[in-house]
Order: sequence, then structure tokens, then C-alpha cells
Amino acid sequence: MKNTISKKKAKRRKNHLFVILASIFIANAIVAEIIGVKIFSAEKTFGWAPAQINLLEGFILDFNLTAGVILWPVVFITTDVINEYFGKKGVRKITFIAVALIAYVFLVLLVVTNLAPADFWLEVNATDSRGNPFDINYAFFKTMTQGMGIIVASLIAFLVGQFLDVFIFQKLRRITGAKVLWLRATGSTLVSQLIDSFVVLFIAFYILGDWSAGQVVSVGIINYIYKFLAAVVLTPLIYLAHNVIDRYLGESMAEKLMDQASKDSALL
Repeated sequence: MKNTISKKKAKRRKNHLFVILASIFIANAIVAEIIGVKIFSAEKTFGWAPAQINLLEGFILDFNLTAGVILWPVVFITTDVINEYFGKKGVRKITFIAVALIAYVFLVLLVVTNLAPADFWLEVNATDSRGNPFDINYAFFKTMTQGMGIIVASLIAFLVGQFLDVFIFQKLRRITGAKVLWLRATGSTLVSQLIDSFVVLFIAFYILGDWSAGQVVSVGIINYIYKFLAAVVLTPLIYLAHNVIDRYLGESMAEKLMDQASKDSALL
């Protein structure tokens, strides 16, 4: 027997669901943009020596990733869930809101990095934990302005990746129907992230930064490998989210939303 609830309650829950998914999506997207400036070593994080894989002559591959890559799988999983229940219109709406808010963050960083630092703030932070001279204002400026480069690049890559993800997801859904959720969720993410992984790095660190092409390719490959593995490993979460949402909305409303999302997306 299908789980049914009143139309009024179902509509209210539908709106609540959209707000919750949008909040998860936007929060993770913004945080990923801000922390993306840090490049970390996966090997050293686990206490291992750098891999130093010699792919081509003069081209060494280590497992170095942008910190923001940790959160992007959450963003794209949320995208797939929104796509499933609210279609292209829903994803586009949230994507444009996220882009506007990320642009807002960009403007805020631009303003605050140019504010004159207070003398006492410079004095109390004049040395690091080891007693070495430390210019906290320069460190703040350097970190935040690098972050702005990431944001500019990500805005472009984010839009391209999101719309590509939505397009492939809906194409696969029309082929598979409501079945094989893992295929359209994982398949769309893997293709869109291939583009996203390299576009962001190329613009942020090669065009706007001072990285070599080899560094861009090296970090891009590792970022994509991580996203590929994360998309596969986190696939069960799609099914878990699907089950929780179906119970929350009621199976009748859930099926109606998914059918409408698929039909609306086919018209766009």
C-alpha cells in the first residue's frame, strides 16, 4: 500500500524539501569556493611519502588536490537529487542563486582585503606559534585574493558543469526510465566533473595564477580521480536520499514530482 498524505501537507513538504536541498547545495558550493585555494597532499595527510609518479618525461604526478574538492561530490549528489524531483527548472533556479551568492562572496572578499588593518591586530599577530616574524595582513590578503581567482574560475566551470550534469542526467533518465538511478546519477557526475576539474584549475591557476601547465594537469588528474571514486562510493547515498524523500513526501507525491520533472525537462 502506498504511503499517502493530504495534498496540503504534501505541497508544504515539497516546498520544505526544496529549501533543504537548496541550502545543502548552496552552503557546500560557497564553502568549497572559499577553501579551494588550499592545495593539500593526500600522501602527507596520511603520513606517506609523495608518490612521484613519472607519467611523461619531466612530468611528475603526486596526489595533490584542492581542498574544495572534498565538498564538490556533495554538491553534485545534491544536484542529482534535485534533478530527480524538480527537474532542470529546479536545478537551474538553485544554480543561478548559488552563482549570485558566490559572486556576492567575491565582492565581499574584494572589499575586506583592501581594508586598512588595525595596528594592534598586526602587533598581537606579529609572530607565529614558533616565534617567527609573521605578517598576518599579507597572509590574509594572499589567501583571500587567491580565493577570488578560484571563484572567478569556478563560476564559469560551475555553470558549465551543472548544466552538463543536468542534461546528461535527464537524457539517461529518458532512456532508463525511473530505473537504474545509479547510472544517471553517477554517469552525469563523472562527465560533468571531468570538465569542471580542469576548467577551474586552468583559469584560476594558469591564466590568473602562476602555475605551469604540468601542475594544472597533475592536480586536475588527481582531482578527477578523487571525484570519480567519490561519485562511485557515495552512490548509495543517492538511494538513501531517494528513500527518505519518498517517505517524507509520500510515494504518490514523490512519483508525481519525478514524472513531472522528467516531462518538464524534456521540453527544455
